[in-house]
Amino acid sequence: MSDALNYLVAARPEAIKPYFTFLKEAGTHLDERTRDLISVITKVDSQTEAGFRQYLTRALRNGASANEVLDALLMAFPTLGLAKIVWAVDILLDMDIPDFRPENLFAEPVWHKVGPVDDLPSGEISYRDCDGRSLFIYREEDTLRVYDSRCPHQVTNIPHLALEGTRLTCPKHHWAFDVSTGECVETGNRPLNAFEHKVEDGSLLVYW
Repeated sequence: MSDALNYLVAARPEAIKPYFTFLKEAGTHLDERTRDLISVITKVDSQTEAGFRQYLTRALRNGASANEVLDALLMAFPTLGLAKIVWAVDILLDMDIPDFRPENLFAEPVWHKVGPVDDLPSGEISYRDCDGRSLFIYREEDTLRVYDSRCPHQVTNIPHLALEGTRLTCPKHHWAFDVSTGECVETGNRPLNAFEHKVEDGSLLVYW
């Protein structure tokens, strides 16, 4: 919630808390993904950028695809109109989420070759660009962990310069992560997004 809403909850709990209870219970019979997509549309309708980013990220985290988000926006055209949809797409373009790139919208998940495992120093964090995505890779002898460079909060791309030792800090809202485990260690409450991976013929392959 915003600082303003947190203030109102503290200052007038008898008025504000029932409102949040209503919102929570209003979608009781909807699955999480559907609730999130509806919330995305309401934030676009009110042109609330922070809320749009928040619920878009939540919808993707709960299994909505980029195509489903775009379909929801277009289905709401009668109430949103073109101007608000363009407003939302401008924010999507600014977020630069790989799944929304035109070439990826209908792409099936495949294995991507990152490179030789021997090029990844043991006990260190490596940063690699691979087929349009950036990855943080932790290697400890034969153990590998591969993470998306996108922060799980609002999908901000975290640059490799934000890495200090095994600590990675998102520059936008300062969520901090231990890349050796992927766990969030400060500010936030969700881990880095981990990718399925395997080693074949001495090379690291990552699935997305």
